[in-house]
Amino acid sequence: MVKISKKYEPKLTEKYMCEKHKVYFKKKLNEWKSEIIKTNNEALYNGSLDDNSVSADIVDQASSYTDKTVEMKAINRQIKLISKIDQALKRIKDGTYGFCAETGEPIGLKRLIARPVAELCIAAQEKHEKEEKVYADN
Repeated sequence: MVKISKKYEPKLTEKYMCEKHKVYFKKKLNEWKSEIIKTNNEALYNGSLDDNSVSADIVDQASSYTDKTVEMKAINRQIKLISKIDQALKRIKDGTYGFCAETGEPIGLKRLIARPVAELCIAAQEKHEKEEKVYADN
């Protein structure tokens, strides 16, 4: 197993998706996942979702319900993100991480550093988004 320093950043001069790159992204993904879980646990533990106080004021009840709905949507987004992180970790294991799921081309270090769960290269992502927009407009 290759060791990397805390300050290590993947470099373009290194072989793409070499062991150092894989260790870096695995560490980055695991830290991100831990942070999401910690944040969600704190939100749940601090009980903003567990507000059982029955308010006589219908406006307060509606506001509380809206707040809870927004919080639950945020938590659901985080759960989906954890799933994407887990999928990315599996791709690191099977050797497909860093390569576009559609074209097989390298996704690129800058894109992966910015979005470690990226599955598509920029060209494929843009094509995908254009197609989504066309369907959304119909």
